[in-house]
Amino acid sequence: MAQDDREQESARPSRRPPSLLPAGASLMTIGNLRLAIPHVLPDELITTLAEGKGARIERIVSRGHTSDPGFWYDQEEDEFVLVTQGHARVEVEEQGELDLRAGDYLVLPAHVKHRVKWTDPAQDTVWLAVFYRDSE
Repeated sequence: MAQDDREQESARPSRRPPSLLPAGASLMTIGNLRLAIPHVLPDELITTLAEGKGARIERIVSRGHTSDPGFWYDQEEDEFVLVTQGHARVEVEEQGELDLRAGDYLVLPAHVKHRVKWTDPAQDTVWLAVFYRDSE
């Protein structure tokens, strides 16, 4: 093999993708928040991604979905919610509406009443929600 051929060979990217985990680690689940979203979405899509020991992580997909009129979430758990894609408005009781876009997050302590006032009907709003309890 000529020198130029060896240099070209070493410059080519490897055919095997690099490992996502350190050597010896086991992969339990891998996914993508933006995949496996049905074309038709009559209701919000809620998928539990992981849960255990007082915490639950969900992907929520909204496409024009809102809370029913007069309905308020009043949860036993604290909630961290991050908009990863799209646009939404959340109404928090006694605080008003919050406009959330990709990258915006909200921390809602347990029993803070809130509702989804609006989500963009022209695109998916993808939320990452982490529900947890304060350690007691």
